[in-house]
Amino acid sequence: MPSWIDTHCHLDAPEFDADRDAVRQTATAQGVVHCVIPAVERSNWDTVRSLAHQYGDSYALGIHPLFTGRADDADLHRLAQALEQHRADPRLVAVGEIGLDYFVPGLDAARQERFYRAQLQMARRFDLPVILHVRRSADKLLKGLREVPVQGGIAHAFNGSQQQAQRFIDMGFKLGFGGAMTYERAQQLRRLAAELPLDALVLETDAPDIPPHWLYTTAAQRAAGQPQGRNVPGELPRIASEVVQLRQMPLPQLAEAAYTNALRALPRLAALLG
Repeated sequence: MPSWIDTHCHLDAPEFDADRDAVRQTATAQGVVHCVIPAVERSNWDTVRSLAHQYGDSYALGIHPLFTGRADDADLHRLAQALEQHRADPRLVAVGEIGLDYFVPGLDAARQERFYRAQLQMARRFDLPVILHVRRSADKLLKGLREVPVQGGIAHAFNGSQQQAQRFIDMGFKLGFGGAMTYERAQQLRRLAAELPLDALVLETDAPDIPPHWLYTTAAQRAAGQPQGRNVPGELPRIASEVVQLRQMPLPQLAEAAYTNALRALPRLAALLG
């Protein structure tokens, strides 16, 4: 059975409170040997670290752009303290989830950008890669990376242009593909998954979010009482099978490449996974 790394999985989410152990065990049975658990705000930094140690996974610490509005300015100082405190923890593999979101209305763009830049500086200070939230913000993220270069990382749930993708790759980033790529209407995203260099791709679920098409329910179905399907890390092999179909390549070749790419994007994983 191929071995998979879910490079973006929010195992701490409340959607998993009732059956988290079972979800992780099922993923292991599906060949998902490792999950990277990114934080989103100060309140879950301890939780993601604890879960990473509990399950033999890894974690990232950061402040997500969607949470900058309710974060205190002092949280940036607290993040630097947490990164300093745990800098020797081999399971701390990145600063994340950080970035910019120009899709959700009502967010303070200037505040997002200030938090993003400050966290890039922390990644430089602690010599860690970053896990980037990229939503209608690729050019601004790239501008920040040119001004505050970091060692690379992952552009999570990438959905930009071919040119933007290449710019991230040139800066040492891998691009994360997951459930969104499984929808036939996502033609540009599917084209990227098919055509980008194989050594640029990593796989992710973003569980419990971004369900693949086989878990998705329409607004009408939800109104009729059918719940939205919950994404789980165990879906990663099936997501990978979609990439295999798009690229017309053998599954073992994709599995080996995605695994190797994850280790290159997040170098501390190598010591954890031997």
